Amino acid sequence: MRVVYTVKGHIELLDQEAPTIEDNYVIVETICSAISPGTEIMLKDTTTVPSTLGYSAMGKVVEVGEGVTHVQVGDRVACYGSPFVRHAELLKVPKNLVILLQDQVSDQEAAYVGPGAIAIHALRQADLRFGESVLVVGLGILGQIICQVAESSAYQVFGLDLIRERAEKLIEFGSPHMYDNEDELTRHMKELTGGIGVDAVILCAGGGLSGMIDKALSWIRDRGKIIIVGDVAMSFDREQMFQKEAQVFISRAGGPGRYMADYEQRGIDYPIGYVRWTEGRNMAEYIRLLTQGKIDIAPLITHRLPMARIAEAYELYSHSPREVLGVVVTYTGEMA
Repeated sequence: MRVVYTVKGHIELLDQEAPTIEDNYVIVETICSAISPGTEIMLKDTTTVPSTLGYSAMGKVVEVGEGVTHVQVGDRVACYGSPFVRHAELLKVPKNLVILLQDQVSDQEAAYVGPGAIAIHALRQADLRFGESVLVVGLGILGQIICQVAESSAYQVFGLDLIRERAEKLIEFGSPHMYDNEDELTRHMKELTGGIGVDAVILCAGGGLSGMIDKALSWIRDRGKIIIVGDVAMSFDREQMFQKEAQVFISRAGGPGRYMADYEQRGIDYPIGYVRWTEGRNMAEYIRLLTQGKIDIAPLITHRLPMARIAEAYELYSHSPREVLGVVVTYTGEMA
């Protein structure tokens, strides 16, 4: 089978042996996978050893191991989490990271289950209540999903991105308070929140930007929250932080269970009474929102490329940021 690797900044398709089944795992034949530009481009540009790329995909179950009961051979499923999920023709995925799909969920939208779970976990870190407000800074594919989920949850949602086309995507979805100008955002946000500021700011911007936490401090209310999802500089003005008595959180991937061997590799789930929202349950919630039409990811998918042309996707993100938002990689199903 073919697997996508980054080797010294270049993208290559390498042949590997097909994975073999074991207890608590599922073998999935990939139909399509989603590119996460922030994580993957950073890895592509910085890694010094050959590394696989990707962490979110969907496909058809071709084999199940002992201990797997929620899916069977032939089922369409969504799956998430490196190193198990990557851009490859076959995937060997732990059972807790595999979600059964309903017929009404499209392949390409399901492929974004990883960013979907990450978006939902970020909102959970903000711990918002009905009627509260949130500002999402950075409206790439992850910020877009966060805003859609927040809008569907009846929060008051604001968004900011310097690329106007990204703000317009969310306005078309039904989120009117999307901006490409900080001054305009600040003015309208003060008007709509009665001058107190938003309850939480979620920072999805990348590129190691400095000053973002200080800007977020100026936007939140007294004792508001800042959730860091993107790659922003971890520096801030202490006096601003003190005056607001602000809370700053890091949002780690898709939720509880991520990177934990017992949960991911051994298939030991956390009891729901103790951990209500694991990464697997966040994945399932993303799929539920798609199934019920609460969010719409299809308009965010601007490009579809076959696996053989995946290198073009990373060039698109680097050179055409206004034209590219979501890129899906498709697979023929014929092993090479």
